[in-house]
Amino acid sequence: MAQQNLVKLTNKETGETYWSSKNKKKLAGIKLEFKKYSKKLRKVVTFKETKK
Repeated sequence: MAQQNLVKLTNKETGETYWSSKNKKKLAGIKLEFKKYSKKLRKVVTFKETKK
């Protein structure tokens, strides 16, 4: 993964982070939002894009 395309996805409740790549041309003004598994809560929760 190229470093310039990486985005940080965090969960507000637990502070956990995931790293993902983003196509900057197609998703120019859109904040990513994924449902991922949280190890602390032991369930699927929403992770939103934040600053690096």
